[in-house]
Amino acid sequence: MMNNKLVVLGAGWLGSALVRDAKASGWQVQATRREAHVDEDIKAFCVTDSVLHHSITLDAAYWVCAIPPRMRQSETLYLETLRLALETAASLKCRGFLLCSSTAVYGTDSGHFDEQSPLAPKDTTRQQILQSAEHMVLEQNGKIARLAGLVGPSREPGRFISGKHLSSSSQALVNMVDQQDVVNGLLRIISNWQSAKPVYNICHPAHPTKQDYYQQHCTQYGSEPPSFASDESVARVIDGTLITELGFEYRHDI
Repeated sequence: MMNNKLVVLGAGWLGSALVRDAKASGWQVQATRREAHVDEDIKAFCVTDSVLHHSITLDAAYWVCAIPPRMRQSETLYLETLRLALETAASLKCRGFLLCSSTAVYGTDSGHFDEQSPLAPKDTTRQQILQSAEHMVLEQNGKIARLAGLVGPSREPGRFISGKHLSSSSQALVNMVDQQDVVNGLLRIISNWQSAKPVYNICHPAHPTKQDYYQQHCTQYGSEPPSFASDESVARVIDGTLITELGFEYRHDI
């Protein structure tokens, strides 16, 4: 592993965990944040007025874009940032580009969704962003990791959902995954780049109802359970088993 190199775009909640584990495994890593950082391995990478400002120097590296697709900026800026990232990666002889996307790309309807399932209609800005970003990366022979709802350190469901009124149904099924399983999955895809498929879902195989799931977490956390808009049965299941063909295992409860 000592010769492996990794660039992580977006050293936020997920990206920082990926950087930590990659370094611990002997990877040479550079990561990016928009703001200045004291860590010499955290590089500048931002777009202003269609101009890319970056200080990435790692060549022949794998790249992971961990910038959340639900960007607060406009759709245009997110996609422009991704386009320029792909160009920069190519100029630095990138060995492979992996985009962290979202299982939201399948929409909200009931059904069983694996990597071959049709995507939702592009009738919302979020769908336009997700699908345009994925298309851009796949066109450049990159790969996609579609992530389910993320939990883990500082993202305890019993805290962030406490007392809220949710617009979803109490009987809707949960599609979640722990941060550590995502990090392990991303590293597994990169380590098996040549044999890996273009798209993987990363979602824990357990799918309890939202009522049961949040009740359990709120009880453990000592917080007030949420309320729901309805009790309608909604069986939307994201199938995250394909990635296990790479020898990956889901090891962390949701």
